[in-house]
Order: sequence, then structure tokens, then C-alpha cells
Amino acid sequence: MEQNRIRNNIRMLRFMHNEMTQQDLADRVGVTRQTIISMEKDKYSPSLELAFRIAQVFGEPLEKVFSYETENIQS
Repeated sequence: MEQNRIRNNIRMLRFMHNEMTQQDLADRVGVTRQTIISMEKDKYSPSLELAFRIAQVFGEPLEKVFSYETENIQS
């Protein structure tokens, strides 16, 4: 069985951008801090629109912020 996941580099990028807080990023992209926390913990996958807004905040291409991975899970 395969499981697909969207991974991200949000935490690393926040630190590279003057240690931006989760709240700062949330305010800039129009979501709650909890949403940012969930994304950083790989518990929430953003909509395509939100993913683009996050990438724009960091001035990075979408592929540098997010990646799509497939994992094989044995049952």
C-alpha cells in the first residue's frame, strides 16, 4: 500500500527569514497559527492557493517550500 504525503520546509524557511514566527507567517497568508503548526508537523496539507501564498512570502519557488512524496506501507 502507498501513502502520499506533502512535506514542507516551512520551519527552516521561517528561521532563514529573520526567525519569522508562526504567527507572523499565519498573519501574512491569512490563516491561524494552528494551521501553520499543523503544516509544520505534516498533519495538514495546504490548498494549492495557500501553498502558493506561503511560497510568495518566502520568495521561493513552490518546489523549495513543498514536496510530494510517496511512501510504501506494509500491511
